[in-house]
Amino acid sequence: MFQKDLLKGKRILVTGGGTGLGREMAAKYLELGAAIYICGRRREPLEKTAAELTTAHGGSVKCHTVDIRDAAAVEAMVQAIWEDGGPLAGLVNNAAGNFISRTQDLSPRGFDAIANTVFHGTFYVTHAVGKRWIAGGNKGSVISIVVTWVWTGSPFVVPSAMSKAGVHVMTQSLAVEWGRYGIRLNAIAPGIFPTEGAGKRLAPGRDAGQEAAAVNPMRRSGKMEELQNLAAFLMADGCEWLTGQTIAIDGGGWLANGASFTELSAWSDADWEKARAAIKAQNEKDRAQREP
Repeated sequence: MFQKDLLKGKRILVTGGGTGLGREMAAKYLELGAAIYICGRRREPLEKTAAELTTAHGGSVKCHTVDIRDAAAVEAMVQAIWEDGGPLAGLVNNAAGNFISRTQDLSPRGFDAIANTVFHGTFYVTHAVGKRWIAGGNKGSVISIVVTWVWTGSPFVVPSAMSKAGVHVMTQSLAVEWGRYGIRLNAIAPGIFPTEGAGKRLAPGRDAGQEAAAVNPMRRSGKMEELQNLAAFLMADGCEWLTGQTIAIDGGGWLANGASFTELSAWSDADWEKARAAIKAQNEKDRAQREP
């Protein structure tokens, strides 16, 4: 679909780039000639991804271990990237967190765990990159990964729905404010593209891909290359007048079915307790893999 050197000369930062959708988008950008920076909280998956991607595609993938909830740490990372070879050309705000929960069961800490990453963290990275672009007279492209819940809302994932809606509005707002500088902001709202991290916290003990396919107008879940192709198109030169848009890539799922997770209204207390236990186990596994 794309020329092999479509993104040659571009330097792109992908947050949450060590796993899941972030890894797949980083892989496509690298394949198309970009130099890649990936960041995340766990060094092991970052280094593993960097090694695997460069083995497969060549090029450069550099890692930064950072918690994007920490504004000062974000500033330090972005400054280090600038000092490593000049300004970025693109940013993908992919880092996120989510889990299903009845809202009455949420603690403030649980709410903040999502909002601080998705809402605050996305702004911190966008702000750190954007202000440097403006100061240096550089053009740039920001792609943020959101959800179709920004239009519909969604029960049982209220912290994520609220936070992603904020990122959607940030995309629209900064597209206007920063358009004069040649800075574009767009967002992608993916449907079900099965990944391990999301599956363990949003569909514990269930096959979310199979369930979604059964009610999707196209009767399937997404193919990763379809998301990669959209992310490449939005990052490439040649569509500079496209900005301020949130594009759903979900086979028409949200148009047909509206909000997600409505079926969980039928869960019993025992169902929720089982889900909480599964999510807690996954969180503890991830925590053990992070550096002290």
